[in-house]
Amino acid sequence: MTPSLRTAILGVVGPQLTGSAHGLSGHPNAADQQTRGAMDQTIHDRADQIFEEALGKTGAKDPREFYRKRLREMKVDNPDAYREAVAYYENELVPSIAEAGDDPLTAWQQFGCRMADLTVAGTPMEIDSTGLKRPYAPPTPGDRMVLHIPKGPKGRALVVALPPELSAAQLATYDLLVGGRQKLRDEAETPGEP
Repeated sequence: MTPSLRTAILGVVGPQLTGSAHGLSGHPNAADQQTRGAMDQTIHDRADQIFEEALGKTGAKDPREFYRKRLREMKVDNPDAYREAVAYYENELVPSIAEAGDDPLTAWQQFGCRMADLTVAGTPMEIDSTGLKRPYAPPTPGDRMVLHIPKGPKGRALVVALPPELSAAQLATYDLLVGGRQKLRDEAETPGEP
């Protein structure tokens, strides 16, 4: 099982209530904070479990690694956007999966779209297996790639979701729009992690 986004990026496993700073200091709300922290962790664990099960059932590609990378970049380049993305994760994504019962794949795609839009203004688009661009309309079929296409002439597309296997047309689209690649791949060359 991969580490949760919360643990890997935020470095948080519930509120840190140790030592004299909180619970042991006699702070009147320490017990309530500790209980809330345990409940928060339970909700996060449940959301992770539901998402892992959905990935296993569908064979969908796990987006958390490229979301983590984007969050790390965002934390350095735009701390306000980073805080907004973290708030969305904590207040929207996790509860929508663990408590509201929303489709976890769609919920994570929505999180990816939000992060991408916080990075650069643009529009999410679906790329089907033939390379045809379509408006993003969740829930996205499993064979489609979802890219956030920046508005204006500058900036590369950002990955929101990838199918389990990229078609040749999707790979070419990825190479051009995400990678900025302007030469065709050799047949023996394979992409590392699109």
